[in-house]
Amino acid sequence: MPTVSTTIKVSRDGQYIMATGTYKPRIRCFDTYQLSLKFERCLDSEVVTFDILSDDYSKIIFLQCDRYVEFHSQHGRYYRTRIPKFGRDFSYHYPSCDLYFVGASSEVYRLNLEQGRFLNSLQTDASENNVCDINPIHCLFATGTAEGKVECWDPRTRNRVGVLDCALSSVTADTEIDGLPSISALKFNGALNMAVGTSTGQVLLYDLRSSNPLIVKDHQYGLPIKSIQFQNPLDLIISADSRIIKMWNKDTGKIFTSMEPEHDINDVCLYPNSGMLLTANEDPKMNIFYIPVLGPAPRWCSFLDNLTEELEENPESTVYDDYKFVTRKDLENLGLTHLIGSPLLRAYMHGFFMDIRLYHKVKMMVNPFAYEEYRKEKIRQKIEETRAQRVQLKKLPKVNKELALKLIEEEEEQQPTRKKKQKNLPNILTDDRFKVMFENPDFQVDEKSEEFRLLNPLVSKISEKRKKKLKILEQQEAQEQEGEEEPEGKPSDAESSETSDDEKDWVEEVRKQRKLLRQEEKVKRQERFTEDQQTTLKPQFFEIKAGEEFRSFKDSAKKQKLMKKTLGDRLKLEEKLGTLSVSDTTIGSKQVTFKLKKSEQHKKQQEAEKQHHQERKKLRRSAGHLKSKRGRRGPF
Repeated sequence: MPTVSTTIKVSRDGQYIMATGTYKPRIRCFDTYQLSLKFERCLDSEVVTFDILSDDYSKIIFLQCDRYVEFHSQHGRYYRTRIPKFGRDFSYHYPSCDLYFVGASSEVYRLNLEQGRFLNSLQTDASENNVCDINPIHCLFATGTAEGKVECWDPRTRNRVGVLDCALSSVTADTEIDGLPSISALKFNGALNMAVGTSTGQVLLYDLRSSNPLIVKDHQYGLPIKSIQFQNPLDLIISADSRIIKMWNKDTGKIFTSMEPEHDINDVCLYPNSGMLLTANEDPKMNIFYIPVLGPAPRWCSFLDNLTEELEENPESTVYDDYKFVTRKDLENLGLTHLIGSPLLRAYMHGFFMDIRLYHKVKMMVNPFAYEEYRKEKIRQKIEETRAQRVQLKKLPKVNKELALKLIEEEEEQQPTRKKKQKNLPNILTDDRFKVMFENPDFQVDEKSEEFRLLNPLVSKISEKRKKKLKILEQQEAQEQEGEEEPEGKPSDAESSETSDDEKDWVEEVRKQRKLLRQEEKVKRQERFTEDQQTTLKPQFFEIKAGEEFRSFKDSAKKQKLMKKTLGDRLKLEEKLGTLSVSDTTIGSKQVTFKLKKSEQHKKQQEAEKQHHQERKKLRRSAGHLKSKRGRRGPF
């Protein structure tokens, strides 16, 4: 179905499976012999329930949610009529060709298909009737009321022959109910048995000769029973609410098996004389369950029996079933390295085979607390499984949480719209190249800066909503740590995309941000002005290093004035000072010579060099004078 399937039934010849659903309201007929869709018809309104009067699909009746009753033949809609009140269920009486309709009224409407007109209705004591059924053997008509009673009528005399108070019988010492249980399901089996389902999740099995139920079965979910089916070969009752399908023995009440589909159940149909179960549920795809114990596979899918036989577990003992494979490292941990080469160890590949009994004995001696560790590990695994069923919290990084949340939302939006053939784009959160951006605090985005606010004027609104989500996620993380879903609604990225499409909103937001920035600047200026008034300036003294001269601030002022003058004015000044000389050449051009100014440090360096040269000259003269004296005196 496009969205949801509501009811499902099989024709009496077993060839056709029909199902109704939405949206748009429709019926689909599947041909089992061809394993294909036979036809599909769209309807004016949703179907509450339907029934197949013929052996094939040639005669179908639909009860719709707008009080209309439609009759369909092979070619399509044959006739359409309306009942006085909203209908909830109907049954067909084959001997008299009467249709019995029950709904939001105390009356049971009768429509005769042979005469083509409504007959006198049956007046019940109930305010509303929910379900009805006709016994296929003696044609007793039964209707379940909103007050939790079942009224039985004889169609021949149109008189009430009995009343069962199921609401009182469903309440036992163990059950807890909030209100009066009403009848939500009704099914006959044979001439004497009848099963009744209540809105509080109990199934009662009655013998028509007694007013007390033979057995009361509770589903333990507190949900209304949607469907009841009988499986006579194994004496089983198949009851279903919106969450679970239970199969239990009708004599003892012992559970045979149960199934919990992924989606809520709307209707259950048992394929006749087989172990196949069909369900209509809150999902486009209808579920099919095959249980070989209940019966063989239908003729049109007999290959299922071969598959199940192949899948059966046939354990066969192998050569190494009684041996344990251990590596050399395992032998060292167990202290059995001295057994290498003995008959107790058989070398195989990179390890050894040893007797499993010997292995268990040594394991118990080496580690006597192995069972306790195994038990703790199993408990931990069970806890992890239960945690996986809870709502999974989104773990955000410590740095740039809002950016990470934005990326997660964008990815969730793109997943349903992304085509199958398109490749999955890499995620920045899982990419190692951008890992530092969500770990190092230096990469934190400053959203209060002027540049960020002017470049992203709409981010301010979006960030407020994202901050609320972050607070909710942080609270959920805190609860998870103590030992215990992002709020539903429209994602912020979708809102931002809508607002970004509107140019006027963008311009207004930019203006607002600029006004806010101006106001913030004014406030900062006022704060600085008040701080300047309150502060008192104190003189600071600096010590001049030895060998340096203090220069006044006038030199720097002169330099600044000189730099403002033109090149011609500066050349004239340099000529006056003597550092520059301009002379005309014979060719007609001008020659300019510069004399570099010597800095104080350069002058000191030159003076030091002169002193050094003079000292060396004196030393040389004194050394030459001593030599001349020695030559005159001669040897001693």
